Amino acid sequence: MNFRMMTVAGLALALAGCTTTSGVARNAVETQWLGKPAGTFFAQFGPPIADVETGDDTVYSWKGGYKTRKIPAEYEKTADGKRGKRISAARTEYLSCSVQLTVSSDYVIRAVRLVGDRKRANGPSWCEEFLGGAKAE
Repeated sequence: MNFRMMTVAGLALALAGCTTTSGVARNAVETQWLGKPAGTFFAQFGPPIADVETGDDTVYSWKGGYKTRKIPAEYEKTADGKRGKRISAARTEYLSCSVQLTVSSDYVIRAVRLVGDRKRANGPSWCEEFLGGAKAE
């Protein structure tokens, strides 16, 4: 009987130490904005395009950060340092960012979901760069 009580107490302590991952930031945008007032976000980046009430929370849809980025052509370098064969052509990227902000009744951002974003193989995505203050390489 004593062993059972110790086992139950140990299990209770183990469960009490567990935390959820909903409050843990996974990217630079969440790191920057979780727990901050939604008014600050909208004052800095503009108003939302839509909102939906879900119980005590409101989910705001926001889109912005429009930018045109020119990517120059890439060429391989020859042994003598001259420009060789073209690896990739020059192109233009049209960037924008779409997020959904879950805001509590006291107007504090509780969750950030990146809906539309341009990912990069190396470095931060466009939303992380624009909204999160992450620096591009």
